[in-house]
Amino acid sequence: MKIEPRQVDAFLKKPDPKIRGVVIYGNDDGLIAERASALARTVCEDLKDPFRVVDIGGDVLKGDPARLADEFGAMSLMGGRRVIRVRPAGEETTAALENLVEATAGDALIVIEGGNLTPRSGLRTLAETEACLAALPCYMDNEAALEGLVEGAARAQGLSVDADALEWIVERLGGDRGQSRSEIDKLLLYKQGDGSKAVSLDDALAVLGDTAAIGIDDVVAATFDGELVALDRALDRVFAEGGNPVQLVRALQRHTDQLHLVAGHAAGFEGKGGGNLEGAMFKARGLPRGGPVRQRFERHLRAWPLGRLSSALLVILRAEQECKSTGYPDEAIARRLCLALASSARSARQRR
Repeated sequence: MKIEPRQVDAFLKKPDPKIRGVVIYGNDDGLIAERASALARTVCEDLKDPFRVVDIGGDVLKGDPARLADEFGAMSLMGGRRVIRVRPAGEETTAALENLVEATAGDALIVIEGGNLTPRSGLRTLAETEACLAALPCYMDNEAALEGLVEGAARAQGLSVDADALEWIVERLGGDRGQSRSEIDKLLLYKQGDGSKAVSLDDALAVLGDTAAIGIDDVVAATFDGELVALDRALDRVFAEGGNPVQLVRALQRHTDQLHLVAGHAAGFEGKGGGNLEGAMFKARGLPRGGPVRQRFERHLRAWPLGRLSSALLVILRAEQECKSTGYPDEAIARRLCLALASSARSARQRR
């Protein structure tokens, strides 16, 4: 069976007892590891317990495909249900999983960390189609998921997050759950003991403002303004400080998405005979509230018509796919993307 997004939280807290094995897969390694550990702890809280927790590499099962079914049926010497963790795992574990399905008896939970499996993967297909197995996808967080992650972590410590702080934090987190969780934990640790009940923008700036991510704003601004010299300097600064190229690509995508949304609303107003950007921006949600960031957004909105924004989204999507699939250096892909967009903006400005 395939676990749908709305089912994930409930499944992680209390997996169906009929499920023998769970294949966790996707492009977010941090989220895969987090969910695998959460599932394993539903069986055994101490994941270092040598009597109830067994770790097996996928390559081991390739040479011994019967072992998974054997482990499923084995009993703990000290009592209690066992959990079998298979990691890393790929197509070489498919035969072992088939043997697990055919096993006649057993009580262990098999947790398989399968990596970025394609829809054609035999391992993934088996987990999605067998009633005693489950397939749990883990893909990089979008903006809504990141907001939920930040607010959920803060709420667990009795804190709220101010709206402007939440917006700033989410803009600077990448899609990888492990990295995002680390940054959030660092921020919440900073808040411990200061007596306040809300994470403010000043708190976020104090803890996360010294990372390379803060320079991504400068990259986005220079890219959409078509300022090539400023762009080159901003990119050098971001990557010199350890900036994540995929995070940069996603920041460009978020900005383009927002511009595209407002430009689309404006086109709708024009079709009805109205047609002003103020009305379109009022209708859209989640936009910058004011100040220089708002002014920059309005400047980009006037400089980038709807058609060119649509083309930009396709170029950005292609760059993100290249980061995940080609093996070409992510930094080079991100630089090439920024240069292409900035050159487009510069050419359009010179034609006006």
